[in-house]
Amino acid sequence: MDIDTSQPWGLAIDFAGRATLTEAGHTIYVNVSDTSLSSIIAPDSITGTYSPVTVTAQFTETGANGSVLRGNGRVTVMPVGTDPVVPDQTAVQRAVTAALANFQENTAAYRALCELWPSGGDDTGGGADDGSGNTDTTDTTTGA
Repeated sequence: MDIDTSQPWGLAIDFAGRATLTEAGHTIYVNVSDTSLSSIIAPDSITGTYSPVTVTAQFTETGANGSVLRGNGRVTVMPVGTDPVVPDQTAVQRAVTAALANFQENTAAYRALCELWPSGGDDTGGGADDGSGNTDTTDTTTGA
């Protein structure tokens, strides 16, 4: 991901802290938000510090039969002392990198899971699992 040095967070975000970008062929949704529950940006009344800012990057790819793979990345930018968080132009880039890595990990895990159950095959009964969660209890010696 190329960082736009003219933007505080490395890319143009809208008033709600959202942006969309394309990276490695995926449409990635980015959100930059503080972690407070208040709509007013101010120090916490108890700790006297500002809330951290969370940068998330996420995307979903769908396939046949409702198959879905996701990629999620999250970076937290902490305030320094009692000052508010200073925008970090690399935070979005790091979140996007984490989302792409998470997607690759999920793809590998999904592929490994699928290898446990080869497609097709010849189920002759005898208590074999048919993949539906039901066990075939047909007696192969009598056919009953």
